[in-house]
Order: sequence, then C-alpha cells, then structure tokens
Amino acid sequence: MLSRRTFAAALIAVLAVPALGPTLAAAQATTPSAATIERQLDAAPRVKLRPNQRVTIREFKRRPDLRRQARSIDIQSINFAFGSAAISSSQYGKIENIADALERILRRDPRARVLIEGHTDAVGSFQSNQVLSEQRAASLKRTLVREFGVPGYALETVGYGEEFLLVQTQDENWRNRRVTLRRFDDFIR
Repeated sequence: MLSRRTFAAALIAVLAVPALGPTLAAAQATTPSAATIERQLDAAPRVKLRPNQRVTIREFKRRPDLRRQARSIDIQSINFAFGSAAISSSQYGKIENIADALERILRRDPRARVLIEGHTDAVGSFQSNQVLSEQRAASLKRTLVREFGVPGYALETVGYGEEFLLVQTQDENWRNRRVTLRRFDDFIR
C-alpha cells in the first residue's frame, strides 16, 4: 500500500512539472547586470546610416529591418501579473540595473535614445495583446522616470503585442513576455 502511494505521488509530481516548467523558468530568468545592459546598448553600431537614410522615430518603430540593426537587449525577468501592466516595487531591483546602465550611457552621450519595446505571448486576442504590450512598455518608462530619475526625453515606447515572438507558439511561453531595449539614436534624423 505504501509503495502505491509513493508511486501515485511520484506520478502526480512528474505530471505537474511540465505545467510548472515555464513558471519556474520565468522565475529563474535573471536580469542582465547594469554592465551587460550598458555594453549591449553602447556597442559599436551594426550599421552606419548616411544622413539621407535616417528616418523619423515613427518610421523606425514600423521598420523591423532597421530595428534588427540597432543595438539591443531583451529583458525577460520583469514579471507582470497575467493581463497586467503594473510593475510592483518588488521588481525595482531588476529595473535599477536598467536605470544604472541608461544613466551611465546618457552621462557619456546625452544624445542617446532608447526604445522600450513591449512584447506578449500569443495567448489572448491580437488586439488585447497589442494594448497590453503598449501598456507594459509605458509602465517601464514611467517607473524608470519617476522612481529612478532617468530623463523621459531619452526614452520612447512601443508595443508589438505578439507580432515578434521569440518562441513560435500559440501557447503561453514566458520567453515571449518581455521588454526589449533598443538604442536608436544612430537611425533617426
């Protein structure tokens, strides 16, 4: 009888682990250090545009070909509650790394500009994911400005919803719920 209970408990544990996998992995995602964020966003540009090739901020947001050329880093460790854009104060330690990196970059180059891209997974409607991604990007900007003193002029936001999935799945996947920081001052007029 005891061995059946042990077997049943083990079977339940094995069946439960895949369901907890993404949640556990998301909880273990680490925020890059301020030095890593700074290094990624301050690296040499991948492409140098001539002045007549530069675009407006609005055009940059709509051009995946240009955005792929910009210096960037994905931040997958900021945890939002399901369907929420609110950032709890428990996340501030992670955001402090971003703020520290941005402050150092702006000290060296006050013209630096960073786009905060919000992304979601594919669960839910396209429209609700679009709105949620925009709200999450705006929430991060608001937190960086209000709580950490990052100048608002240096930050732009955009939401892409489920448009640019890292993991191509219609199911929930924590790696798709992220913000991307993308330096764009080399691309705009």
